[in-house]
Amino acid sequence: MKSGLSLVALLAATPALAQDDDIVVTASGIEQPRDQVGQAITVIDADTIRTRQAVEVTDLLATTPGVRFNRNGTIGTVTGVSLRGAESSQTLVLIDGVKVNDPSGDADSFNFGNLLVGNIRRIEVLRGSNSVVHGSQAIGGVVNVMTGTPAEGYAANASVDYGYSDTLNAKADVSGTSGIASGGVGVAYFRTDGISAAARSFGATEKDGYKNITANAKLKLSFSDALSLDLRGYYIHADLDYDSFFGTPADSPDITKSDQYVGYAGLNLSLLDGKLTNRAAVTWFRHDRDYYPARGADASYGYSGTNLRFEYQGVYAPVDRAKLVFGYEHERPDYDFYGFGSTASAKANIDSVYALAIVQPAEGLSVTGGLRHGDHNQFGGATTFGANANYTPNHGATNFRVSYGEGFKAPSLYQLYDRWVGNADLRPERSKSYDIGFDQSLDNGRAMLSVTAFRRDTRNQIDGFPPTYVYYNIARARAKGVEASLTLRPVEALTFTAAYSYIDARNRSEGTANEGNRLPRRAANAVSVSADYVWPFGLSTGATVTMMGDIFDDAANTRRLDGYAVVGLRASLPVTENLEIYGRIDNLSNEEYATAYGYGVYGRSAYGGVRVRF
Repeated sequence: MKSGLSLVALLAATPALAQDDDIVVTASGIEQPRDQVGQAITVIDADTIRTRQAVEVTDLLATTPGVRFNRNGTIGTVTGVSLRGAESSQTLVLIDGVKVNDPSGDADSFNFGNLLVGNIRRIEVLRGSNSVVHGSQAIGGVVNVMTGTPAEGYAANASVDYGYSDTLNAKADVSGTSGIASGGVGVAYFRTDGISAAARSFGATEKDGYKNITANAKLKLSFSDALSLDLRGYYIHADLDYDSFFGTPADSPDITKSDQYVGYAGLNLSLLDGKLTNRAAVTWFRHDRDYYPARGADASYGYSGTNLRFEYQGVYAPVDRAKLVFGYEHERPDYDFYGFGSTASAKANIDSVYALAIVQPAEGLSVTGGLRHGDHNQFGGATTFGANANYTPNHGATNFRVSYGEGFKAPSLYQLYDRWVGNADLRPERSKSYDIGFDQSLDNGRAMLSVTAFRRDTRNQIDGFPPTYVYYNIARARAKGVEASLTLRPVEALTFTAAYSYIDARNRSEGTANEGNRLPRRAANAVSVSADYVWPFGLSTGATVTMMGDIFDDAANTRRLDGYAVVGLRASLPVTENLEIYGRIDNLSNEEYATAYGYGVYGRSAYGGVRVRF
């Protein structure tokens, strides 16, 4: 695919959202029916996650409209996710309610490379600026990742699979409810010899291995109908061989080890006969990264990023058709660096208040609007506004949506103070995001079509690309386009989904050398098509085709990377009520492509395993 995707392919693939769930939480921070939300949200549910057999969260995200990603080679390497053409650092990421964007990471972004599917049971993807509810980083949108809800009584799941390049993937979880307590724990282990992170086309042959251990835990104590305590934890340890190169891609013996810690402790209190609910929580995130010139050597340098947050949220519902969501947040990101004979550290303090009203002034109409004011100890105060509306004339079968959102993101501590690429003169990023769309259910829910048109204008967008890599502000950037999705279930045994998005993301800084250029690593066109069929004797078979158009790897648009199409096949067969065997083939056609210049991707590979549940 040299020049993008054909019009025939695009039209044939008109699109898919996983819309089996009627309740979402990411739009307003509280549970809401879909037909009360005016923003574009995709839900990837537990059934989809299990059926697709994906290992990396990005493989699931890539099949949703408006999502682009790039990876520096093998599994576990640095991976960024862009929503609607925004910078990957403008994607806010939550794990079980905790903000996990790394203050010591590249541009305060979250590295999806170490986020494997493991025991994740649900992902919500909100597209469009939403700083009122979620604060900084939510310029492109929000990826909300959730582990499973504890089962009533007792439940346990386990699976293990093995395949290409000595890859072992195992996971298990157990959960239950007893008296006032409900909770669960899970652990996942992944190991592979991998492939060369540097592309084979440059003569790289050394395999870069990867190991990942992930653990999660939840405990809820319901002291009464009005009072409960939530405790949650998530941990990731990763050990990666990677290729570090400047200039011509080549093998190198570099190693990185990282540990990520996520913690949440929240108290929930209901007052006024349930009309006023309160949540007070402390969340903590820490990411330690150490880099070694070779295995067995001492670390050359390393980073540590910490974010301690206090959150209060109140929800007052005086009548059935009106809710007021309000809150206060204090956030303290810390950045630490060591290496090459020096150390550096920095911290910030951010205080925010917000209020959001959700009202249904007429039958079928839901309107939401709110404000957030944040005060950054270095950049001062900033106020953002957001509003959206959803109208359904037929009890949810048809939904007309419109939304407007503002975004604000102060430069990260890494962007400001990193020894090599930091720039203390950076200015905060600002955005305005608009979208309008509709959802249409047909044939009693057997078909669901969604279409959304969007535009986002960003001022002072921060970028950092060759030759200097030093961060700088782009005066203006604009992204506009359309997203479409389609889900079909003509018979109970067959599920067909598809997603298409067109994104025109460009530098709009007048008078600059890159004015009018496409922003790097953002394909204009993307299509994903999936189909799964359950045969009468229980066998489930499925396939996913993902197609991406051409991208430019640099801001000057001088280095083009060709588009690609990747095909994956999968199958599973229940042996007994509690035992299932499964397998998949990734990249069936052995397509050679790149999402970032000089880095390799997996060719054709096969895996098989067994799954048990109780």
